[in-house]
Amino acid sequence: MAAVSMGTPEYRTCPHPVYQALREQAPVVKLTTRHGVATYLITGYEDARVAMSDPRIGKDMHERLDLYHAVFGDTCDALDDNLLFADGPRHARLRHIANKAFTPRHIKELRPRIQQIAGELLDRCPTDAPVDLMASFALPLPVMVICELLGIVGQERKDVLKWFGNVTRSRFSKDLAGDLAEAENWLRNYFAGHIAAARAQPSDDFLSVLIETQHEEGALTDDELVSMMWVLLFAGHKTTTYQIGNSVFNLLTHPDQLHAVQEDRGLLPQAIEELVRFEGSVETSTFRYAIEDVEIGGTLIPAGSLVQIAITSANRDPEKFASPDTLDVTRKGLQGTHLGFGHGVHYCLGAPLARMELETALTTLLDRFPDMVLATPVAGEEEWLKGPFPAFRGLERLPVALDPSRTVDDWTTGTG
Repeated sequence: MAAVSMGTPEYRTCPHPVYQALREQAPVVKLTTRHGVATYLITGYEDARVAMSDPRIGKDMHERLDLYHAVFGDTCDALDDNLLFADGPRHARLRHIANKAFTPRHIKELRPRIQQIAGELLDRCPTDAPVDLMASFALPLPVMVICELLGIVGQERKDVLKWFGNVTRSRFSKDLAGDLAEAENWLRNYFAGHIAAARAQPSDDFLSVLIETQHEEGALTDDELVSMMWVLLFAGHKTTTYQIGNSVFNLLTHPDQLHAVQEDRGLLPQAIEELVRFEGSVETSTFRYAIEDVEIGGTLIPAGSLVQIAITSANRDPEKFASPDTLDVTRKGLQGTHLGFGHGVHYCLGAPLARMELETALTTLLDRFPDMVLATPVAGEEEWLKGPFPAFRGLERLPVALDPSRTVDDWTTGTG
């Protein structure tokens, strides 16, 4: 088939036709990253599910630092030394400790505060002119939630987010290696100090539970706690931010589905599963590699090769989901079936929190602004994330008119 180019504006706007062609013609396709690393992209649902649970496909960066450095550079080791890039007994230990902190009680106790934050953010949004819902709502909500979970407040929160932004902006640019090193050094020092303060004055909060939880193989070291804070901050806000935006966008561009949710809020939990399946915020999986030669979908993946799983594609596979390109908020049986939160031992630790944030965000928006509409210059020209190889699927901006009856600026609605 023709060469796959994932960096074009056309692809970033709508990758689904490309993924459809790959599923049909080359469901496990060999690509080369801009770093020159051989990569096998898996696009079909069953193959993706198998790859996510196959022990011959690993995530432990310590076992393949050469490959890890080729993709991410050599300055990120300390922050990335976490359960996301671990396998076997070490992953089981890290996951066990994190699960002790991510209890249903801790998550449930967050709901009133999440509701309060969502309401306060919407209070600040103008209703007489279009507003960018990404910047005003979808980004700050999960950021504030995860910072509160970790006890990062006040000016410290602003500083952390500034340096965190510097890391994510410079991580894949060789020209910004100095900026990356400086930002990572600042974050490591801050996290270490924050952990020391929590040790000195323990409480029953999330971070204290992480610090105090024991395991037969030992509690988390300070270095592991630093990396755990990093991965929770990174994974705990970007994915939810983009998923809020995707969910609002797709409801507004599918008025019949929005109407169904408005008429029956009992549909919202399964609607969220469908929204994650239909346009999830994680387009491709995190770092994996073949530990040994492994055959997936009839294709031999040689040992040492990078393996990427196209979650966006797998969740639109017609072999698994009927009419997969149709958004249907009444679709049943999705939880635990779609791959939006992963599969296997690396299933998303924060999935319950993400679901609650999504439900709270959508409920607050729909209650407060039931007539909200898109306010885009031209329908179909939305600003999707750009980049040479996709990790996230989301919008850079999401202009909406929260109350069209009061909006006085010139704008046109986009309904897809």
